[in-house]
Amino acid sequence: MQDIKDGQLVKNCSYINGKWHASSSEAHAEIEVINPATGALVTRVNNAGIAETELAVQAAKNALKMWSSKSANERSTLMRNWFNLMMQHQDDLSRILTIEQGKPLAEAKGEIAYGAAFIEWFAEEGKRIYGDTIPAPSGDKRIIVIKQPIGVVAAITPWNFPNAMIARKAAAALGAGCTFVVRPATQTPLSALAMAELAERAGIPAGVFNVVVGDDAHGMGKILTEHPDVSKFTFTGSTPVGKALIRQCATTVKKVSMELGGNAPFIVFDDADIDAAISGAMVSKYRNAGQTCICTNRIFVQENVLTAFTEKFVAAVDALKIGNGLTKGVTIGPMINSDAVADVAKLVKDSVAAGAKVVLGGKQGENESFYQPTVLTNVTNDMPIAHNEIFGPVSPIISFKNECEVIAMANNTEFGLAAYFYSRDIGRIWRVAEGLEFGMIGINEGLISNAATPFGGIKQSGNGREGSKYGLDDYLEIKYLCLGGLDK
Repeated sequence: MQDIKDGQLVKNCSYINGKWHASSSEAHAEIEVINPATGALVTRVNNAGIAETELAVQAAKNALKMWSSKSANERSTLMRNWFNLMMQHQDDLSRILTIEQGKPLAEAKGEIAYGAAFIEWFAEEGKRIYGDTIPAPSGDKRIIVIKQPIGVVAAITPWNFPNAMIARKAAAALGAGCTFVVRPATQTPLSALAMAELAERAGIPAGVFNVVVGDDAHGMGKILTEHPDVSKFTFTGSTPVGKALIRQCATTVKKVSMELGGNAPFIVFDDADIDAAISGAMVSKYRNAGQTCICTNRIFVQENVLTAFTEKFVAAVDALKIGNGLTKGVTIGPMINSDAVADVAKLVKDSVAAGAKVVLGGKQGENESFYQPTVLTNVTNDMPIAHNEIFGPVSPIISFKNECEVIAMANNTEFGLAAYFYSRDIGRIWRVAEGLEFGMIGINEGLISNAATPFGGIKQSGNGREGSKYGLDDYLEIKYLCLGGLDK
């Protein structure tokens, strides 16, 4: 961490009610933050627990009236300060992110800008929380609809985008006038704590933005999902964990938004620009070593362009440089840990046993957290690699005959987060886009996320949307006012 210019961005305890809060329990051990590229200890962070989580919820509750009563313009000014500070410290924030998470530095810089963009977006969108007037059924009444902040928002976020996953939830919450408590992933707490430091510098009042770092996932999760003072819960992570958290939220009938697992198809039709499709597949599949929820999971290629696509795609994958994300020229970093590598290796092994062929990679990299960029052929849609979320740098290529067949194969999953396809036939573009059962569709484009668009899925990939003008809806309550007695 010696290359971090602003050392105050590196924190080692939770941020609660505007203070850096260390656990008072001697039983609590510290959390070790490990660089996945080297296996080296980066630092230790104080391990908070149930008591600190309750303090954070109480702080958010106490700050709610103050924050929600500020004008939208006042909140916007503070949030823009936060955005500006994040961009001013982009280099330090990206280095912190790469050290604790592993992705190449260029990708980390992109994530910081992406996360900050949500703060900028909702700083402005919060000024546009509009209500309605509705024609009344009689002349003595007036009907008005207003929108108000839902209240305290709790969040649990993952390790794969430790800055952006927090930013796009917190920005919408704060822009709507809510207060916020987040439990970040214990593998990557430093990015969250650095964001808290900058929020404080930006003038965000105490209690409005709270970060609680702890490894008691069950105990802290129960507080965030069942506490009566939490009005809304939002989660990004796996579908099984999301289902469990939804059940816990049901005890107090909380509003929830869930961004869960994916199994994204990437379809290449025979009329596609093959070179463009390869570029799109590369950015969609191998960004963050394949550890994103909207990563390409299955590549479907129409049979008469299968050979041409596969040869060019394998060459492109083979050109990737694997290594420490801080090293110049590295284009793909480590996975988060050895357990993640083992999961991917098992999927590949089981699929090879079922008939798939490894044409590139298929092995562990230079240390236990690396897995070689891999391409599989002779894959069918019923193999383990096709119906499980890979979450790693492996591309299974599946052949298909026609449009109807590939739509059916693509939709043959309980997930419905993102899908991609390449075609230059305008009729086909409309038919396929409308036929795919996914919340987001990339058409001749492999990079689809930005602050202005509604991010989210259908089926068991979750509910709710993040970003865009729709992103405030999950943080607002609609209130209907009936004003009577106006004829007197």
